[in-house]
Amino acid sequence: MNIVGIAACTAGIAHTYIAKEKLVTAAQKAGHQIHVETQGTIGTEDTIPAEALRDADVAVIVADVKVSGRERFKELKVIEVPTELVIKSPNKFIEKVEEIVKKG
Repeated sequence: MNIVGIAACTAGIAHTYIAKEKLVTAAQKAGHQIHVETQGTIGTEDTIPAEALRDADVAVIVADVKVSGRERFKELKVIEVPTELVIKSPNKFIEKVEEIVKKG
């Protein structure tokens, strides 16, 4: 499965990057391709490349605040959760994403 996403927390610092790291690690461990951009106080980093967006099966928004660029995901199934959920249970979250994508 190809996953794209955005991570963003209230302060745009610690939880943003912890959530991204845990999400990427869990997705790769499950055999998926993933690209997660971060949005925070220092701006947007690791912007999702057009190729990753084109090949994506699903988009995940792991955020505690409003994120910009959601319109890029209009053709995709979007799953939105708070950062704390991914930080505490990244593997379970990826399993849930797999279930949702399979159901169509």
